[in-house]
Amino acid sequence: MTVTMSWADVCARRLERHALSVASKDGCAQVAAGMAGVHAQVMTAAELGIGLRLDGATRADVRSALWEERSLVKAHGPRGTVHVLSARDLPMWAGALSALPPAPSPFQHGVRMTAEQTEEVIAAIAAAVDEADLTVDELGEAVVERTGSWAGDLVMPAFQTLWPRWRQAMARAGQRGAMCFGPARGRKVTYSSPRRLLPGFQPAPADAALAWLVRSYLHAYGPSTPARFAHWLNAPVPWAVDLFASLDLERVEVEGAEAWVAAGDTDGPSDAPRGVRLLPYFDVYAYRVGNQPPELLYPGPAGERALRANLQLLLVDGVVAGLWHQRRSGRRIDITAEPLVTLTKAQHTDLEDQVERVAHVLEATRTTFTIGPVTVGGHA
Repeated sequence: MTVTMSWADVCARRLERHALSVASKDGCAQVAAGMAGVHAQVMTAAELGIGLRLDGATRADVRSALWEERSLVKAHGPRGTVHVLSARDLPMWAGALSALPPAPSPFQHGVRMTAEQTEEVIAAIAAAVDEADLTVDELGEAVVERTGSWAGDLVMPAFQTLWPRWRQAMARAGQRGAMCFGPARGRKVTYSSPRRLLPGFQPAPADAALAWLVRSYLHAYGPSTPARFAHWLNAPVPWAVDLFASLDLERVEVEGAEAWVAAGDTDGPSDAPRGVRLLPYFDVYAYRVGNQPPELLYPGPAGERALRANLQLLLVDGVVAGLWHQRRSGRRIDITAEPLVTLTKAQHTDLEDQVERVAHVLEATRTTFTIGPVTVGGHA
């Protein structure tokens, strides 16, 4: 008999598994694992996203887990974007992401690298960071030295300038475990080797890793579909359909639509989803990419106000119901929230508690809070 779930059931399940209904006491690595990775294109947003899910944590705890304890690792994850991952899961991530069908190059002939050149650059990156943590300029010099001058040709359009050709392979190198991120050197990002940071590291076998990745995704974002999984990974839908069919998954129905969970993983919280939560930049991007369909996640005015931009979102009972923004000045933080629904007294109290938690995670010593319009754009 097919298990049926309401959208409320799905929201309660996802809030629990993302440590949003009750703050976790299990540490940064467990939070990152439960979310199937934390988007970290802006590191301060990742620190806030993890810290808000932990009982009593600050951004210093996240930094310690990443750079001192090494229970977290900053690496290229789904869609080739920068993520913070549980370090113990990195072999599975690298094995699974290495097995994804290669995406077509967005670059024109004369700019894009051949498959052989890409492999040569990835090998050069791995060899270079095996020796030391390197800035991007230092890494570029090492790659050109190992491959040839063609790798350093300034032909790759990026941010109103041109980057050297070899940088096309950086995300792929990161996904395959050839490199990860190291501690910043002043204001400069460095790149490191998982083999030096995590002794014994090697990518897991592809079949086992892909099965693990599907289960991890469905744990965090399920019930879901092959098409949504493919969207989350930026992978072909037919490939995802075949992968789902090869695994031990269970079909369920959500509001009459077919979806999938790992076999036997149909349980969820008995209570309805409750509470107001504030999600930072990029955290909401991951939540949205995995948490389709948009018409249910962004009901009413939220669909017009917040769906298309990378804004910081206010969740009420697991769905988007507003925006928020913070402005820092030294140790002072000013927070503005714009609910798009009428909040109850209890929800106002929840919102005030969330503001206090944001201030605590960001180690602010003075906080102001205003309810009113959020006028900034995405990433502001």
